[in-house]
Order: sequence, then C-alpha cells, then structure tokens
Amino acid sequence: MGGTEPAFSGKYNACKDEGTYICVCCGDPLFESDKKFDSGTGWPSFWEPGVAENVTEIEDVSHGMRRVEVACTSCGGHLGHVFPDGPPPTGLRYCINSASIALDRKG
Repeated sequence: MGGTEPAFSGKYNACKDEGTYICVCCGDPLFESDKKFDSGTGWPSFWEPGVAENVTEIEDVSHGMRRVEVACTSCGGHLGHVFPDGPPPTGLRYCINSASIALDRKG
C-alpha cells in the first residue's frame, strides 16, 4: 500500500483549473476537473474517475481498518483511496494524493 501526503499540503487540493489529471508516472488520464469537488479533507477529491478503466480498486486492510486503495491501472502507482461519503451522483469520494497526479490544463 502506498503512502499519503499530509492533508492540505498538496498543490492540487484547492486547484480550480480546468483540465485532465494524469498519472505522474505513466501519463495515463485518470480524473477530470469537472468531477472534482471540495471535500474539506485536505486532498484533491473526485466523485468519479474520468477514465474508469485507468483506475484500479484494491482492498486495503492496513492500519487496522478496511479501505479501498486506488492505483493507476497501467503502472500500478498508488493514487489514494476511495470512500463511500462523496456527493451525488455517485456518493463516492476518490481522495487522491497531489504527488501522484499532474494537471494537463485546458486552454
């Protein structure tokens, strides 16, 4: 299981720029800015992946709890975790480390 950057430390937490968030390791598209929301948790949060097949879910039972880790399907890079406490329409919160993504800005 991958590590996590400290809350509110990542450069994309409060970013409002439009574009596609890609994997920093392999460049595959992962999330779209129009699916990003302010969760108040201190990490960039999305209610669904932009390209679902590029994000793999893995059961994570580390630290004495049961969570779902998300990783880049192509390269296996740790992205963060997904939780069932997000907004409609999915009710999901993909809590992603800024260090694992880069923003390919539109414009």
